[in-house]
Amino acid sequence: MERTVPTSGNEDIALYIRTYYSLLRSSREVPIRAVAEAHMRSNSALHVKANEDAIDMSAFFYGIMRLPDCFLRHVNLVVMGQSSPVFQENGYPDIEDWTEVTAPARRRRSFFDGKRRLGVYIASRSDIDDLIPILAAYQIEYDKLNAILGQTATKDLLLKGIAEGLTPDLLISIAEISGLELSDLKKLQRAWGCETAANLLHIAKVPCTISVQLLAGSFVHYKRATRRWWQGISAKCNNIDFSASPIYFISSNTHSLANLVSGYSRSIEHDLVEFIKQEESGELLNLLQEQEANVATCRNRDNLLYYTLKKFESKYPKSVQDRLNAEVKIGFRRINNPHFLDLEAQVMEVKSLLPEKLDARLNIPDREKLSASDALIINIDYPLGMAAYQILSEISRNISQIKGVFIMGKAATLNGRIGDVMIPDVVHDEHSSNTYLLKNHFSADDIVPHLTYGAVLDNQKAITVPGTYLQNHEYMSVFYREGYTDLEMEAGPYLSCVYELIRPRRYPQNEIVNLQKADFPIGILHYASDTPFSKGENLGSRNLSFDGIESTYATTIAILQAIIDEESKWKRVNRKVEVTPRKEAQVLPAT
Repeated sequence: MERTVPTSGNEDIALYIRTYYSLLRSSREVPIRAVAEAHMRSNSALHVKANEDAIDMSAFFYGIMRLPDCFLRHVNLVVMGQSSPVFQENGYPDIEDWTEVTAPARRRRSFFDGKRRLGVYIASRSDIDDLIPILAAYQIEYDKLNAILGQTATKDLLLKGIAEGLTPDLLISIAEISGLELSDLKKLQRAWGCETAANLLHIAKVPCTISVQLLAGSFVHYKRATRRWWQGISAKCNNIDFSASPIYFISSNTHSLANLVSGYSRSIEHDLVEFIKQEESGELLNLLQEQEANVATCRNRDNLLYYTLKKFESKYPKSVQDRLNAEVKIGFRRINNPHFLDLEAQVMEVKSLLPEKLDARLNIPDREKLSASDALIINIDYPLGMAAYQILSEISRNISQIKGVFIMGKAATLNGRIGDVMIPDVVHDEHSSNTYLLKNHFSADDIVPHLTYGAVLDNQKAITVPGTYLQNHEYMSVFYREGYTDLEMEAGPYLSCVYELIRPRRYPQNEIVNLQKADFPIGILHYASDTPFSKGENLGSRNLSFDGIESTYATTIAILQAIIDEESKWKRVNRKVEVTPRKEAQVLPAT
């Protein structure tokens, strides 16, 4: 069936993508300035001041939060490859002997050679669509800051800040002389801490010249990296026969499912409450006081403990091992294969779910049936874009049966607020140009009981975009007029793989695809992290805070409850007869 939904019609975005892919075909490094003009012409909704002389601090801050700390003062060449063998084949035999570095807000394995080069592992072309615009925006805004901070008076103030500390009064003086917003400088100070003055002086004195190089870009290289990632994961579960196990697949994060099943936060509740009282102020303390005062609208106690746990472990990193030990005791495994994709996989047997450990909001209707289950839960730290297709395809080829596909992740909303939950039953995928129709396993009724604030919007239409920067107001307006309000990056690739699980051929292109008769549940839940129609309002300008925690756990509870309910339906006596793999699951994988 041919699709009737119009394309975005935005040639500037398409031109931008064609520009950097054509440049990356070069065998040598390419200066990022070569794509700057195309980047500015795209009028990205995430970079609203790209064409202005004024600094766009949200865009610059978005970049520094997604690049390692070493990047600012040291790196001027970014080398991209799919795995350590790809780097070795292209003259980087010791890539993993370099210093491994991380970014605060992006999961991507990166290595710094101590001089000028940053080696980055990419899982799919979506990593390129993410990284190149981030670097372009960073370069553009760095150049502006270099000019703004370059005057002698500003440099003198920054030197004073290095020598004596960047006091509030000194920060005000820098803002007045440079013309920068004081709020923008405070935002950088929160990110950089005591290095703020030194970093700003470096920007004032040293021009930025970033180059990039792509070592290998073929589809085969991505597939090979994904296959080796899964081989490493399965090898570490040598007592599990994945080829004989029915699987519930979840794409979410590394913390919410573990917290719901382990009971660890409740076991150290006293320590967490004392931590709030002694170490914290503001939001957490207010939430705790509301609970202790029995305020009618107070937030869920467990959510508060989960939220506090992360801050507690940041303060006391040795306590992390205690949590991991508690997870191991209930059969919850965390597995990484660091030489390939930077994606943690978590594996747990459904029969290991213990009612006394589970979050109290979960209900087990038939404990005996659950205890007799032979199903596994595989949860992966949600990937970026097309890596989702690669991963679900690889896992599906190596198991006996998919019993459910559940996807939870962040999205931008065109009609809601940050913290709202969107439940789509239509997904348009810009990668394949397909529009997928699905019977979403979830409705608002599954989420509303677990939210104190925030709306739940079901029967929505989602669009899977190629990258966070690769959208502008013209692009979004076209889809908004067609009723698409949920912008994200993974649902489309996942559904392309689901198509191949239930149909005997590779996913099509440019069609309307009906997945409503899939013989396993498909559930997609998105919580809003951005409101792109509010210019500059993105994760570069604010954090999700506790609203994000509420949405995260409301959606994860719904997913885990769905698995429990599905398993409780099975008649265990005839299990071997009833659970024979479907013929559709045996079709040849995509090539």
